[in-house]
Amino acid sequence: MLKFTDFNLIDPIQKAIKEAGYETPTPIQERAIPLVLAGHDLLGIAQTGTGKTAAFCLPILNILHLRRVRQEPRCPRVLVLTPTRELAIQIHENLVCYGHFLPQKYAVIFGGVGQGRQVQSLRNGTDVLVATPGRLLDLIQQRHLRLDKTEIFVLDEADRMLDMGFMRDIKKILPLLPRQRHNLFFSATMPNEIQVLASKILVNPKKIEVTPPATTVKRTRQMVMFVDKKDKLNLLVHLLKNKNYHKSLVFVEMKHVANRVAEKLETNGIAATAIHGNKSQGARQRALQDFTQGRVKVMVATDIASRGIDIDGITHVINFELSNVAENYVHRIGRTARAGADGIAISLVTGEEKSYLANIERIIKQELEVIRDQPYHSESATRAKVIGVGKAKALIEGRRPFKKRHLSGR
Repeated sequence: MLKFTDFNLIDPIQKAIKEAGYETPTPIQERAIPLVLAGHDLLGIAQTGTGKTAAFCLPILNILHLRRVRQEPRCPRVLVLTPTRELAIQIHENLVCYGHFLPQKYAVIFGGVGQGRQVQSLRNGTDVLVATPGRLLDLIQQRHLRLDKTEIFVLDEADRMLDMGFMRDIKKILPLLPRQRHNLFFSATMPNEIQVLASKILVNPKKIEVTPPATTVKRTRQMVMFVDKKDKLNLLVHLLKNKNYHKSLVFVEMKHVANRVAEKLETNGIAATAIHGNKSQGARQRALQDFTQGRVKVMVATDIASRGIDIDGITHVINFELSNVAENYVHRIGRTARAGADGIAISLVTGEEKSYLANIERIIKQELEVIRDQPYHSESATRAKVIGVGKAKALIEGRRPFKKRHLSGR
């Protein structure tokens, strides 16, 4: 079995890895680290929880140290672009940990807070800058920052950048970078627009595709509870009043539903918070801290807002609403059963959502365990006919299903 000591990493990094308790690399680390050290552009298709942050941070720190290029104020040698404040903070913390015995400087910039300290860190000089797109462009326009000396460019969570509307910002940033540079590109999924973007950024890249560790899913008991739409909130309250639900993550599809669900739980005496894209960075950070530190036992989240957030000790994942993107299910349930612990994933499914459930079961290659012993069990939802996903989505959203019409030629 490969160990971190088998990588051609300098002693200060090996020492930091050992102090952090790392011994065996994850699959993406095992494959990516040698490729990045060799100078290849990289396309990494990987979700959160696969260890991709260390997969690019460790070799980047190694490269910077060996090159010994003099760092200039306001000109980072490495730019790591990431969609949210939470992800930026996590990556910066990892850099500080891995580079503990190195002389390099690391900075992080993001919106939603004052820019004073961030500007000062750029003036002092930084080797690796972790940034969100909006604040990065803002500081560039104010001439606090230049990218013409950037040697390595990392685009993290590219598909989420697309989801959050950052593609225009990215297209403004790319021309500000040197043409000759080392590029690392990471995305959990590869929709068409992301494939086009990757082809514009990467030069003869090596491609790595990994899935979340199978053991996570294997250690998770996956269940479905059939329920009528009018009873969903009541069933959720019933479940979360159970004292065994110590730390629960509830997934919904829409931002307004996240707020409504959290408010319903609060009115029923269940400490809850919501996290979604409409909340300010400060509000999202407070919600995460409250949940992580146990001040609330339930966090209600949309898929986009929760991406990239790693929280230990989640005992239950509850799909209040199933996503019409079946792959999101695997991503959601991967939040529990971590670090050798067991976990429980429960999906509350109406008759209209049964088609989503069928897609999920096809992807994970197993049928979910149906729990009938619950006060809001719906036999009509259980027996509902599976219809096309497009029609199901229309029914859930309250629209008339689209019907193809032939053009008359007039």
